[in-house]
Amino acid sequence: MPKKLRKIIKPKVRVLAAVIMLTAAAICTMKAPAVSAASCPDVKIIFARGSGGERWTDQNYLAFKNEIENKMTFDGVTYEFLDLDYPAIGIGALDVLVGTYAGAGDSYEFGKSVDTGVRNLMAEINGGTCAETKYVIAGYSQGAMVVSRAIHSLNPDKIIFAATIGDPKIYLPEGKAWFGSSLFGVGKNYLKTGAIPAACKNENLSEYRAYVPDCYAYEGLLGSYQPYQPEGYSKKLGTWCNKYDIFCSSYFSVSSHTAYVSEHIYDDVGKVIVNKIADTFDVEGQYVSAHDTVFLIDSTGSMENIINKYIKEALRLAKETLDAGGRVALYDFKDVRQGYYPNLHCGFDDCTYEIFESKLNAVRAENIKDGGDWPESDLNAALTAMNELEWRVGATKSLVILTDASYHNPDLDGTTLDQVVALSKMIDPVNIYVITRGDVVSYYEEMTERTDGRVAVIGVDEISLTDYIVARYDSLPRVEDWGYGDEDVPEIEVTRVVDDGDNVRVEFESSGGRALVILNEAILGICEDDFVIVGDLERGRENTLRLVALSETRRGEMVDVVIETLDEPELEFVPKAPDTGRM
Repeated sequence: MPKKLRKIIKPKVRVLAAVIMLTAAAICTMKAPAVSAASCPDVKIIFARGSGGERWTDQNYLAFKNEIENKMTFDGVTYEFLDLDYPAIGIGALDVLVGTYAGAGDSYEFGKSVDTGVRNLMAEINGGTCAETKYVIAGYSQGAMVVSRAIHSLNPDKIIFAATIGDPKIYLPEGKAWFGSSLFGVGKNYLKTGAIPAACKNENLSEYRAYVPDCYAYEGLLGSYQPYQPEGYSKKLGTWCNKYDIFCSSYFSVSSHTAYVSEHIYDDVGKVIVNKIADTFDVEGQYVSAHDTVFLIDSTGSMENIINKYIKEALRLAKETLDAGGRVALYDFKDVRQGYYPNLHCGFDDCTYEIFESKLNAVRAENIKDGGDWPESDLNAALTAMNELEWRVGATKSLVILTDASYHNPDLDGTTLDQVVALSKMIDPVNIYVITRGDVVSYYEEMTERTDGRVAVIGVDEISLTDYIVARYDSLPRVEDWGYGDEDVPEIEVTRVVDDGDNVRVEFESSGGRALVILNEAILGICEDDFVIVGDLERGRENTLRLVALSETRRGEMVDVVIETLDEPELEFVPKAPDTGRM
């Protein structure tokens, strides 16, 4: 840890107003809603909005509220919503250059805003007059910081569920795979050291990791609360982080941080919360996602007996899907070497239960012909179906393959398993399930594992597989296998600190050519020089300056310089950069 200093910083920095405007502008104007539930509802649902969000009209609050209201279809549970009363102060401006000097004023206001949010949330829950009321709490960005800090002081018995979205204080230990490093040393990243985070192997995932696709996500941009999940919050906490969100992933995207509404993440949050409420009050009516379910039937000559065994479950899965507001589609396929390409019998727009049943019977009666060699063109069929169909955003997507044979890889048209898996994940994902003979199961384990599906044995597992598909509500994967390719993650090292009694100059080197400058958890901006100067700090308090190495797409190593305003200035010194590991 560097020596404590007296005053600090004001850089040539490009300020992140939209970055830390952690929420978009209000989308409409409305009065605070009247409470329609009983004075002491069964559930009070509290949302803490992000920086700059207007109370009651913030788009993240409205999306959160609407998704839950639309899914609360069961009776017998009273509830009301509260948009937490706290400043949610907005700071920064994305496209503004600040220069080489920055003051500390905004950083103090940001800290006060978070403190107020935590106090008000604790007062609402710990000091409320409704002893029997249970609480759901959620927060976005700055509001997520409020929630993830406050839960350490909230009685877990009163909490049904806590959700954090885009949390700058996220902590996912399974995302760390770095050894201590230095800009001038060796072993800069896993490409050099061979280290791979456990999350990239789908191992040791934190229980509260609801949706964090980036397997290198470790700590938030503003550090982390550890432990992130306090005692008593098992199965009562979930965190969501968009793929490239600068605040909670290892990437550097502002637009990803502001896209939780447009990318329908609140739909997934709402599913989890509504089902937690139903479980808590032991009521029927758990929310199950609408499904888009596609059936791919191998229609080669050996398949007649297999299709006869599966027909009942195929019809049950189709009916369950359609009755829940979902959609189905039906294809049959053979080897493309025969000039027979996947044949669409009915699609999402026209496949009613009656039509599906009729078309499935037609596949059995008319389309079963010799398939040539043993492997079939599953990959071509899967890729064709995924490309041709119009999938709904937010729906649980399933592709069910019925076959008695293995598959060509690459397929006869050149389609590879990697292409099929990549398209599956790109769509949202599409989970691939295979029903086949017991002696063929091993051929499909890789395909189904990589698409978060399953393989089942005909005559043994098809009933339980139908139940599993119908019951799924987690349309988003907990983690995806993202790689860094050939790009090194940027690093940073402080090389010199000079205090002249009024300001402090901090010099650094960043392998990414620039650094994000954060003071006391408030983002000041992006510094494209190799130094920053800070001033206007309050006397007698400790301040933390954080420098985050940035490349064009990625945020990397962080270093903290602790500065304390003293009565007497300190002389120049050169600190040793702390061994921060990788963020």
